Amino acid sequence: MPRASVRDQIVEAAFEQFHRHGYNACGVKLITDSAGVPKGSFYNHFESKEALALVVMDRYGETRHLDKLTDTSAPALVRLRSHFEALAQDIEDFGYERGCVYGNFSTEAADHIPAIREGVAAAFDQWAKAITAAIREAQADGSLTTRQDAGALGRFLINAWEGAIVGERAAKDGSSFAAFFTVAFETVLH
Repeated sequence: MPRASVRDQIVEAAFEQFHRHGYNACGVKLITDSAGVPKGSFYNHFESKEALALVVMDRYGETRHLDKLTDTSAPALVRLRSHFEALAQDIEDFGYERGCVYGNFSTEAADHIPAIREGVAAAFDQWAKAITAAIREAQADGSLTTRQDAGALGRFLINAWEGAIVGERAAKDGSSFAAFFTVAFETVLH
């Protein structure tokens, strides 16, 4: 098997370190030490830590189970719930010690680093579009009321989900996720 490129090693290490420790706690040295590459090689591939963070956000987006939202073998609301269940499982698998990279970057760096704010906003927009499409489909097939705007519901679900993650990082017992699923799927999307 070919060895990963230095750039790929840096991206993988940054993905792990940013997800584990957050943006502010990760310096270039920690990332390059984790990647097993010289610190100087970082700047051959990235102009800044912010530029690397944008690549990590893209990589993180690939792991967010958006494919579950578009799998038409199941009804839209089932797919939507499956999407959030997969996200919950990811966080449970890490012992509730890692949140969402988008949410973490938003609270840590978006106010101070415009490129990260724009990257997080774009990531949330992409996610909201995928959720909104599933909601619209459920509204079209009659399994969900059209009283609420699909786009507003999509944004609400993302915001509620991000809040549930924060609650789980404190409680570490599944209670915030349970509350999210109860309210989102038994009240809001009922």
